Amino acid sequence: MFKQYIVDLKKEFKDYNGKKLSQDALAGLTVTAVALPLALAFGVSSGADAAAGLITAILSGFLMSALSGASYQISGPTGAMTAILIGLVAKYQMEGVFIATLLAGIILLIAGLLKIGKLVSLIPSPVITGFTSGIAIIIALGQIDNFFGVTSQGGTNIEKLLSYGTLGFQPNWYAVGLGTLVIVIMLAWPKKWNAKVPSSLVGIIIALVVSMILKKDVAMVGDIPKTLLPATRLSLSDLSMEKINLLFSSSISIAALGMIESLLCGASAGRMKDEKLNADRELVAQGIGNMIIPFFGGVPSTAAIARTSVAIKSGAQTRITGIFHAVGLLASMFLLGGVMSQIPLSALAGVLMVTAWRMNEWESIRFIFSKKLKTAIAQFCITMLATVIFDLTLAILLGVIFSILFFVVNISGIEINLSDIDPARLASNGLHIEHDHEKTKVVYLTGPVFFTTTEKIKAEISQLTDLEYVIFSMRGVPLLDATGTQLFSELNESFKAQGTTVLFSGLQPKVKHLMERSGLMETVGEENFFWSVEQSIMAIEKEQLAS
Repeated sequence: MFKQYIVDLKKEFKDYNGKKLSQDALAGLTVTAVALPLALAFGVSSGADAAAGLITAILSGFLMSALSGASYQISGPTGAMTAILIGLVAKYQMEGVFIATLLAGIILLIAGLLKIGKLVSLIPSPVITGFTSGIAIIIALGQIDNFFGVTSQGGTNIEKLLSYGTLGFQPNWYAVGLGTLVIVIMLAWPKKWNAKVPSSLVGIIIALVVSMILKKDVAMVGDIPKTLLPATRLSLSDLSMEKINLLFSSSISIAALGMIESLLCGASAGRMKDEKLNADRELVAQGIGNMIIPFFGGVPSTAAIARTSVAIKSGAQTRITGIFHAVGLLASMFLLGGVMSQIPLSALAGVLMVTAWRMNEWESIRFIFSKKLKTAIAQFCITMLATVIFDLTLAILLGVIFSILFFVVNISGIEINLSDIDPARLASNGLHIEHDHEKTKVVYLTGPVFFTTTEKIKAEISQLTDLEYVIFSMRGVPLLDATGTQLFSELNESFKAQGTTVLFSGLQPKVKHLMERSGLMETVGEENFFWSVEQSIMAIEKEQLAS
């Protein structure tokens, strides 16, 4: 993997010059403008603080961009990850987040080394769409406190919503006004302007100016330390087997989400730049980054499609764009820390509300609902509800399990048609027979022959009696399992006892291979297997003429 990384780097930086460097620098600074408000917002919304989000974005730019599986990936804190972190902070404080992030990094590193990055492509699209929508709902619910300037209690969004009944719900209308102002600006900001000046940055700046002028009582971001080594960070002395065991399930959720987000981002952005992502190397990069970030007080990081797409559209040439974006964020921390500390939390909540809305894959949602694709709708709804109610990893697992069940149900139907021999039809194909073949039946099977369909086949075939020949037409059978081969073995024995000869025609390669391996072909007799029903009939005709 390391040798290929060096080869790819040489290819990426071939003919690199001052012009490309300036393009990377400009693209990096553009991404900085997008990443800054998001880093602050996601840091706060995760239950940590703005500094944690900023540190995560800075380190991600330096580490993950340098090691990434493609030239274009931009990583940092994301809204999806906050859905896990909110509950984790409430239950285990920041120490729990740091340990879980470290463990998740190790899991991602191992996943990359074991080359299992392609597994993400096996997750059905409606499951991912439902998962994304569920996360969007979690993000929006998690911002109610900050947006309305109220206080809730509880470790989950549901518990917090219920707590308003006992604590009361008295909005700070000044906070609501600032949050609404940001939402209006982000929604009204022209798309062509957004490419140069991000609407989220404009909204926060205007809300900050209004807040500084009016000087009303509203919760703010708070002090942002001008250091990459804050007091609250992971140290080796914090680790113990007890804590690792306690946080292992959470680390799996973080790793699974990191894998899904990063690889889906890479696949989408790869199409934009016409460059394929090395999925396994990307997982190694994400793993190494998330193993290091907790020791600097950061939260989990993944590749982010919003920042990555901005980088590509801004003319990014190489992975140095991600490093320039990190430099820009680092400069912001030291030069603008005092100003950023006064940003109202409700303004950041407004950014996240719009982000949550835009996270939804509306085009995919409209498609599956407008076309009334029942299976896809069920997959979407089940995954979305499971994401909101349960653990995120469990939501993905449930979505995949239900997808498999739906698939099995959809393909488990089989058509069985019993047909007599039609001399006229044979004649039209240039085949002429002298016998009437009244005691010959053709059984046309269309669909898989496996454990869910064998009983239906057995029930239909049991009606066939007093025959000399039965021809099973298998051209429409794409799948045969052990239960299916056992069924045909039993039918062959049963027909043989009645004096009936069984023939097979039109076997697909995989079906034929299983019949050979199971010994069924030998039992029936290789001479009774034919390419087509017509060949089977002509073989019977020849045998009858001979007798």
